[in-house]
Amino acid sequence: TDRLLAIILELQAKGVQRAEDLAATFEVHKRSIYRDIQALLESGVPIISEPGKGYTIMEGYFLPPVRFSPDEAIILLLGCDVMAQNFDDQYRAAAQSAASKISAVIPPPLRDEVTSLQQSIRFIEFGTVLSDVLIQIRRAVLAHRTVRFDYQAKTSPDPAPTQREVDPYGLVHWHKNWYMIGFDHARRDTRIFRLERIEHLVITQHRFVRPAHFNLGERPDDDPPRNLTVRLLFAPEIARWAKEERPFFWVSDEDNPDGLVMELLVRQAQDVLQWDMGWGSRVRVLEPESLRQMVMEEARQMLEQC
Repeated sequence: TDRLLAIILELQAKGVQRAEDLAATFEVHKRSIYRDIQALLESGVPIISEPGKGYTIMEGYFLPPVRFSPDEAIILLLGCDVMAQNFDDQYRAAAQSAASKISAVIPPPLRDEVTSLQQSIRFIEFGTVLSDVLIQIRRAVLAHRTVRFDYQAKTSPDPAPTQREVDPYGLVHWHKNWYMIGFDHARRDTRIFRLERIEHLVITQHRFVRPAHFNLGERPDDDPPRNLTVRLLFAPEIARWAKEERPFFWVSDEDNPDGLVMELLVRQAQDVLQWDMGWGSRVRVLEPESLRQMVMEEARQMLEQC
């Protein structure tokens, strides 16, 4: 039954579990768990009963090939497809190998349905995959090794790259690009680095300990707040396209008779200057005044270049 498989997965995930724990998890009586454990033992699953502790599965036991529903199979295959497009060569090969194995265990009648679904759904990415840098940083993340590299920040007034030493905590793929999140030794702060801007990367011998509270899914407590409000007015004819190209700093949209008012939250006006100017004369800065002045100065310099 489904519960027998679920019990195996529960024991593999959590280790030792009492009958009371399993009964609470699956919302059944303990007697049902005893019967399930006996059924698993009779089917050859090596469950060990530890007096006073509970049940566990012998180390090294693996489930036999499982049967996938069409939805489960297509999700796994699409996931392999996305990983193959967005990771380095080593993980791309692993994703392709995993897809082949998944396809191999799908029964022939189901395989045609899954193939049809796979041909009808496709993720296409155009982001740049920097295999060498990505591979090295991935290794450094797993080995907890500090990395040293030259970095050119987009908003830096100095055109020359600066050398950084960083403890790489993790990698994030966002909006077609890869980013490394780590602790910058010189700035004594957690920073984000776009991989395309990293040059001359070296993995050092220094080992670091990643903070126990660090979570890629949460904003760090020491992350500088974005408290500068930017409000832009887009002309009606491009309002729809502006919504499609919302930047990372986006907060809200508001339609009004003059067009679309978009609100952003940034750390400094410079963060959004280039994105704003990319819309040309069809966007107007409502606030702050500092961004309006930057746009005017940039436009003046562009005129001088003509």
